[in-house]
Amino acid sequence: MAISSPHLFNRDHAFAWALAISIGMHILAAIGIPNISVEAMVKPAELIIELAQPKTESPAPPEPVKPNVIPPPKAKVIPQPIVKPVNTPQPISEPPPPPVIAAAPKETPPTFVAPAPVVTKPEPPKPTVNQADLDSARNQYGSALSREIAKHINYPSIAKMRGWQGVVEIDFQLDGNGKILSQKIHTSSGFPVLDNQALEMVKKSNFPMPPEVLKSNAFNVTVPVSFKLE
Repeated sequence: MAISSPHLFNRDHAFAWALAISIGMHILAAIGIPNISVEAMVKPAELIIELAQPKTESPAPPEPVKPNVIPPPKAKVIPQPIVKPVNTPQPISEPPPPPVIAAAPKETPPTFVAPAPVVTKPEPPKPTVNQADLDSARNQYGSALSREIAKHINYPSIAKMRGWQGVVEIDFQLDGNGKILSQKIHTSSGFPVLDNQALEMVKKSNFPMPPEVLKSNAFNVTVPVSFKLE
């Protein structure tokens, strides 16, 4: 395939214009000047135009320029000076002084003073009490409690109306000072109203001190409370 260049195009264009002008001039000469013979007409000068032949082969690309690789210079080995160690005399350190051991002060043992002995008087021997004496003392103390309780008697009105009568036996546990530790109905009268009234009478009573034979330990005593209509 031919490759046209701008230079060839301009030459063809100029040749076409020159040819057209030459033909036009010949036509005007033939019409306007009849007396002039055709033979006498001067041939136009030949226009010789050389056309350059287009190159069909494309130029080969130039070969790349190889860079010149310069090898790096070899490093020169510089000999290092040999430094000989210098023996510096070390200072002679003096040995540390021996530690001073301080003697601990002697502890004086405390003097122990024995307390003076406390002379206690021996307790007199307790008199032996037989069971008969204890029973007799309980009976006497029980009678005293019964008389004290009877002072606070209050006959329930409903029991009077219905004619209820009876004896309530109360069991007491007392200490050596006559203080009541516990109490309970030992024998009922058969009427709860009379039983409850007997307990209320006990609360209002002030019991006397028990006899000497009963003061050593707590003891029990049974006290009868009688409800009887006159």
